[in-house]
Amino acid sequence: MATCSQCGSQLDTGAMFCPGCGVKITQERERPVTTAATSSSGAAETFQKMMDTKDQTTEYTQEDIERNKGITVLSYLGFLVLVPLLAAKESKFARFHSNQGLILLLAGVAFGIAYSILSSVLLAISWRLFFLLRIVQLMWIPFTVLAIIGIINVVNGKAKELPLIGHFRLIK
Repeated sequence: MATCSQCGSQLDTGAMFCPGCGVKITQERERPVTTAATSSSGAAETFQKMMDTKDQTTEYTQEDIERNKGITVLSYLGFLVLVPLLAAKESKFARFHSNQGLILLLAGVAFGIAYSILSSVLLAISWRLFFLLRIVQLMWIPFTVLAIIGIINVVNGKAKELPLIGHFRLIK
């Protein structure tokens, strides 16, 4: 059932005017009642928007994609990002994914440094804070997920940016 956007009163099906404030229904947009199901779909929509990143696949030739898929997978495996960067210099597809992998690697290194500093500080305060470090350690999961997304994009022959970090460019 819909509600009035002016006063929030419930509107009967086919009503011409709001029973609460008298606003003509045909002139206003009806909004649905918010329930737990619609708020959880809001989270799903947010997740979908985050995953819907720019796809640049059309900028690369199919021959380039097919020839360099195998080596380009290495872009998302830590320091192996250097292999496609150096071995497939002429491939625009490999350079695109090497950029994505390099950004991911640098973000992981930055997180590792921050984690080391935090662990030193917390353990200097008290060894009992060790459990907090285990909780913070779970932040490695998004890095792993982003690497898996990148590998899936390469295997599928897509040049899609990674969520959150894909819009940065270090390699042209």
